[in-house]
Amino acid sequence: MKNATAIRAPGWNGKQDVPIRWQQQKSARTRLAMLDAGIDCLVERGYGGLSASLVAERAGVSRGAMHHHFATRLELVAGLVDHVFHKRLADFLDGYARAVAEHGEDGLIEIGSDLHWRSVETREYAAYLELTVAARTDPELAQLLEPALARYDALWRQEMMRFFPQWERDWEAMQIANDFTIAAHLGLLLQRPAFGEERVERVRRLVREVNRRLHDAP
Repeated sequence: MKNATAIRAPGWNGKQDVPIRWQQQKSARTRLAMLDAGIDCLVERGYGGLSASLVAERAGVSRGAMHHHFATRLELVAGLVDHVFHKRLADFLDGYARAVAEHGEDGLIEIGSDLHWRSVETREYAAYLELTVAARTDPELAQLLEPALARYDALWRQEMMRFFPQWERDWEAMQIANDFTIAAHLGLLLQRPAFGEERVERVRRLVREVNRRLHDAP
């Protein structure tokens, strides 16, 4: 009979239990479930209603597992900030790549504007707004959030420049278009209940038109 060690499948940790790689995947899934539950808590209960015990309950994990991934509430918040931003960025870039593959390079400015609007309608963006509002009166949260947002803003600009090479001749116009779109869409999102869909769509058309003019300006 062959030695058991010789026939052990690659990836096993030597204790004849689950493979190490599977354990890592399970840990990653558990962490993602916690972050998704944290987003739900922020959207439904606000920053004041965010707690490790509630997140653990909603994610269906033990308090011990919660503590393993996020030892403190602030660590959980830091994980949520990182998750929210990178999910929005990844979804935007994935959507842009699919649109280019489907439609070619026609209407890229309009496609980018529309994709950004979709991103502000997500639960991740709602969670981000909860955090930014809470940071106004919570110094500890502000100390965590402000440098993170500065880093993410720089990364967002970097990715916009990479995915919109047609702006290469005038990066300053790209920056203005980017900032204008972010500010306008945030305002529309907050005023949507008062404006109604028709007025929102009129302003969104104006945003697309301004971006096109900025891009086409000599």
